[in-house]
Amino acid sequence: MSAPCRPEELLIGVVAELIGRVRHVAVGALSPIPAAAALLGARRHDGMRVSILNSRRHSFFTDGGRELFDCAGQGRIDAFFLSGGQIDGAGNVNLVAIGDYEKPKARFSGSFGSAYLYYVVPKVILFRLEHTNRTLVEKVDFVSAPGTSPAGTYRPGGPHALVTELCVFHFDRQAGRFTLASLHPGVTLDQVRDRTGFAFEAPEIVPTTAFPSDEDLALLRGAVAQDLAETYPTFAADVLGWHAPSGETVR
Repeated sequence: MSAPCRPEELLIGVVAELIGRVRHVAVGALSPIPAAAALLGARRHDGMRVSILNSRRHSFFTDGGRELFDCAGQGRIDAFFLSGGQIDGAGNVNLVAIGDYEKPKARFSGSFGSAYLYYVVPKVILFRLEHTNRTLVEKVDFVSAPGTSPAGTYRPGGPHALVTELCVFHFDRQAGRFTLASLHPGVTLDQVRDRTGFAFEAPEIVPTTAFPSDEDLALLRGAVAQDLAETYPTFAADVLGWHAPSGETVR
């Protein structure tokens, strides 16, 4: 790789690899890195559909979340993204509150459709930039979306991976736990263990997360950034360096 790579571009490349080749990937609100990764994946793989909530160019939904849920329930969405105020080693997500539910220390935005999508979308990628003991905890204070289900539960969906500012975890569905998959360049295993509230297995030699290729960086800073600017103009400009040509507006 000859061109310098921003941390956000590294994460976009990682998430695009995790998405892989699927028919349809959907992205919720306030998710510029997953959205950029999905658009990069679509540039790599012809015929891959990307749906981004709040986008006109990249969404066929006319009724927002309800149509998204309908598509997911029909098996027409292959990958989605979730985050949370807390995530634990069993893949449980907390989007409700920290501390006692009746007298919480903090309230979050709420679950919306996270638990439902977690059950029916085959490949759910968890994404949390802040990698600290307060965000990645031993056990979440409130389970708004469970990572696993009792035996015999019909559940085609569930966690696939967790991407943070430090590393990538893969989810072992048989064990019901995260395992360390790679460390981002310059990050050590001790750093990750020190800043992670849950226990996890790691290989004897932990791979280093790969940088995006020069070809992917060119796509990111060009065609993908231009597409992304419709929904996330500040991110496209400040992170990917894209600016509309003089006299042109983003539509």
